[in-house]
Amino acid sequence: MALLHFNFESEYLNNNTDVNIIVPDKKRGVSPAEFYGSGKKYKVLWLLHGTFGDYTDWIRKSNIELYACEKNLIVVMPSALNSNYANWNCMIGYNMYDFLIKELMPLVQGWLPASAAREDNFIAGLSMGGNGALLYALNHPEKFAACAVLSCAPGDFDKIDMDSKEPGMQRTITSAKNAGGLEAYKASYENLWRLCGEKAKSGDLPRLYFTVGTNDFLFDRYMEFKAYAKQIGLEAQFREIEGYTHEWRFWDLTIQHALDFFGLKGKDEGNPF
Repeated sequence: MALLHFNFESEYLNNNTDVNIIVPDKKRGVSPAEFYGSGKKYKVLWLLHGTFGDYTDWIRKSNIELYACEKNLIVVMPSALNSNYANWNCMIGYNMYDFLIKELMPLVQGWLPASAAREDNFIAGLSMGGNGALLYALNHPEKFAACAVLSCAPGDFDKIDMDSKEPGMQRTITSAKNAGGLEAYKASYENLWRLCGEKAKSGDLPRLYFTVGTNDFLFDRYMEFKAYAKQIGLEAQFREIEGYTHEWRFWDLTIQHALDFFGLKGKDEGNPF
């Protein structure tokens, strides 16, 4: 595999941003002219980091490059700060939600041998990135065949207390203020609990996979959402794995499960490298 690093000024983020991209490498015994001139388009995984992370996390802390090699897969890993993959209009704006769909996808699909077909595009992420993956999957189901949410699940926005002093609630309160207040937040593209209810009725969804470790601090929220999904008839696969917390050992394991869930097959026969 080849690892590309893009650093460029983003129109939607209003600053320079970094993206790591894994792309399939030339087979030995195939000429450069034949390989690079083939016109072949590859399947793409859009892979999102969690809170406090960046575009290097999956490369540094997992074996994603090995798994991409095995699947002959392009993997795109952007930086998103601690944005929740939402648009932030403060200062001069950091619009991460718009960036991936309106800027990064055209860049990758226009400059690299990446398929733009829905059936060839998948999205996944861990923790905040899991929330981001579901955010894009629910709001842009025409873009993705399947979505994997690792160590995360939607929360019920009707339970948000804007007066709460709990440290864990402050991030949600800030997000609600950014959206224009609690009612605007409930009505927005960020309310994944509501969107799951709406999409479950219409069936307008990619295939969905949720997984969590039983010792994860988000386990209770995950189980609440799992019960809600059953209640609303949301078609999704859920998997709890004993003993794991909010940790990279879990995410390295479950990204492999996600690739299997996506139905991605192994590399071409006869390519040992």
